[in-house]
Amino acid sequence: MSKLDLEHLTTKAREAVADTAHFLRTEQSRVRSEHIEEKFMNGLVSYADRQAERMLVERLSKLIPEAAFFTEEDTVENTEAEFQWIIDPLDGTTNYLYGLGHYAVSVGLRHNDELVLGIVHNAVNDEQFYAWLDGGAWCNGQAIRVSERADFRRCLIATGFPSHNFEHAEAWFDTLRSFMKVSRGVRRFGSAALDMAYVAAGRYDVFFEYGLSAWDVAGGAVLIREAGGRLSDFKGGNDFLFGGELIATSGFAFDESLEIVQRSFGK
Repeated sequence: MSKLDLEHLTTKAREAVADTAHFLRTEQSRVRSEHIEEKFMNGLVSYADRQAERMLVERLSKLIPEAAFFTEEDTVENTEAEFQWIIDPLDGTTNYLYGLGHYAVSVGLRHNDELVLGIVHNAVNDEQFYAWLDGGAWCNGQAIRVSERADFRRCLIATGFPSHNFEHAEAWFDTLRSFMKVSRGVRRFGSAALDMAYVAAGRYDVFFEYGLSAWDVAGGAVLIREAGGRLSDFKGGNDFLFGGELIATSGFAFDESLEIVQRSFGK
């Protein structure tokens, strides 16, 4: 797929994502407690998630008819193909269902084993972050780059609290404590996709979390790579998409961040 094809594809996919974000925003006030299901401990879902996912699958299927899908709500069963869309129709579901204004639509595209396109759309304020392979990273038409803060004491850290997988909770608390001591501070807003987009835009310097799924990180990973940032799993390797753990940073903050995480989680 040529660079020109990817740019055009990103433009068309952005339209589908924006329409889905609009649906979620307008539907939020209509969701009631009786509409909420718990798939697993603290794993909430409603008709809004499922409808948003169906909307995305229908629109994106028209862009690449032969593509497979890897989706959070299991709308489709074809998961393996040369092209694969990785979709989180509503990242920040708990925020959404509790009336909090911080949630997003996240879409990534893999070509074979390489992520080539990513979109993260803040549904509340229509701030859309997007990137494609070798095309740079953008937000609403403006180029974005990761932070250039070289002094770790000025760095702002983002993370997600363990919500159902507490296997590494003690290591996570140790890591959090270490970051708190050496940085400007830590934020936890409840959407991994937006945390990664904010790293790409230079608002955060570091994001780390474990217990993640591919749909949480696929879109944001492309943003960070194209914005000049760095990504890894907790071992410093590349198994961050399906490995369930991720560090995403600016170029300056990576080495120290990895060292902090590995002191608690081990190498």
